[in-house]
Amino acid sequence: MREIRAKDPSYVDDPEVAEYLNSLGRKLVASSSGASQRYEFFLIKDDTINAFAMPGGFVGAHTGLLLAAQTESELASVLAHEISHVTQHHIARLFGKQSQLSAVSIAGLLLAILAARSGSAAGQAAMVASQAGAVQAQLGYSRDFEREADRVGFQVLQQAGFDVNGMVSFFERLQRATRIHENNAPAYLLSHPLTGERIADIQNRVQGTPYKQHADSIEFQLVRAKLRSQQGTPREALAFFEEQLREKRYSSEVAARYGLASSLERLKDYKRASAEVEHLRTVTGQHPVVELLYMRIKESSGDVKGARDLASGAVKRQPSYRPFRYAYLQFQQALGQHQDVLSQLEELVRTDPRDSRFYSMQAQSYAAIGRGLSRHRAQAEVYFLQGAIPAAIEQLQLAQRAGDGDFYQLASIDARLKELRALVEEEKRR
Repeated sequence: MREIRAKDPSYVDDPEVAEYLNSLGRKLVASSSGASQRYEFFLIKDDTINAFAMPGGFVGAHTGLLLAAQTESELASVLAHEISHVTQHHIARLFGKQSQLSAVSIAGLLLAILAARSGSAAGQAAMVASQAGAVQAQLGYSRDFEREADRVGFQVLQQAGFDVNGMVSFFERLQRATRIHENNAPAYLLSHPLTGERIADIQNRVQGTPYKQHADSIEFQLVRAKLRSQQGTPREALAFFEEQLREKRYSSEVAARYGLASSLERLKDYKRASAEVEHLRTVTGQHPVVELLYMRIKESSGDVKGARDLASGAVKRQPSYRPFRYAYLQFQQALGQHQDVLSQLEELVRTDPRDSRFYSMQAQSYAAIGRGLSRHRAQAEVYFLQGAIPAAIEQLQLAQRAGDGDFYQLASIDARLKELRALVEEEKRR
C-alpha cells in the first residue's frame, strides 16, 4: 500500500470516490463473518475490468470495473468476492503450503500481484522473478479458493441486502467477453480464472434464493458519471453525455446531467456548468457529490470565497461527511486562513489520528505561517501513517534543527523519535 499511495500514478486520491467505495465496502464487511480486521477500499485508474485483495484488508478496484458494472449489486458482488479472499485467508494459506518461500520471495509475489493488475506480461515476469511461481501459475487463486470465495461472497452479498443475481450477470458478461476476445480476456479473468462450473454453481445458489430487488444508490450512479466525465478529452466527455441526454440512453438522468456538468467544468464553461448544477441541487436536495462539484466550479472560476461558503454550510449540515471537511479546510487555506485551519485540525487529528490528509494540511498551514518544527512534526506523521518510517524519522530530525521549538516541544519530538527508531529495530529483528 505504501508503494501504491506514494509511487503509483494510477492511485486515485479522490475523497468522494473513496468515501463511496468504503461506504459500500463497510456494508459488505458488516455482513461478513470473520471480518475482524480494518478494511480499506481504494480505486486505481485503469480501464481494465479488475479488482484485487491483499493481506491486511486492502481491496483495490479499477475504474474499468466501476464503469463496466451495470448495477450496484454487480459491483458489490466483486467486492464481496474479494473480501472473502481476505476473510478466508487465501493468500496466507497459499504461503503456508510453500514453506520454502522466504520473506523476500513473498514480498516479490505481492508486488507481482500489483504488477499483474492489468493482466500485463510485466506481472507475469515479476512473478517468475520472485521465484514464487509454484504458488500460482498465473497469480490467480486455486479453483478451490475461487469456489470458496464465490460461496462466501454470495452469502455476504445476500446478507447485505443486494441482488445476488448481480454476481451471475457480472460473471456471465465476463465469460461472453472472453469468447468474443479470446486473446484479450478481461484482466479480472487472468487473476480469477472463471469456469462454467463456477457460474453453474452460482446459478444454482440463486435458484434457491428468494428474489430481492436492490435499487442502485444515487451515489453509485453519480460516482460512475464522475469517472466517465474524466475519461478522454473534455470535448469527448461532453459529447458522450450530450448524446446520452439527447437520446435518453441513461439509467439515471440525474447522473447524466451530473456528468454533463462535470465535463463542462473541465471545458471551463463555468456559466453553463453552474446552471446545470443549480438545477441538480434542486432535484437532489443538495446531494454531497453534487455540492462538491458546485464547489469545484466556483473555485475553478475564481470564486474561492463562494466555494468556501458553500463548504462551510455543507459541513454544518453533514459534519461527519469527510470530503466536505477536506474541501472547507482547503478553501480556507487558499484564502490564507491558516490559524483558523490549524485550530480546527488540532481537534480533528485528536479525534481521528489515522487520517494522513489532516496531518498533511497541518504541515501546509504551519509552513505558511513559518512554524518549522510543527511543520516537520506534522509531515512526520503523514509519512508514519503511510508506512514510510525512515522518512518520518528524517522529518523529526529536521524538526529538532528547526530552531523555533520550546523545551516541551523538543522533548515531545525526542520521545517520538525513540518510538519510531524502536519500530525500525523491531522490523530488523523480524
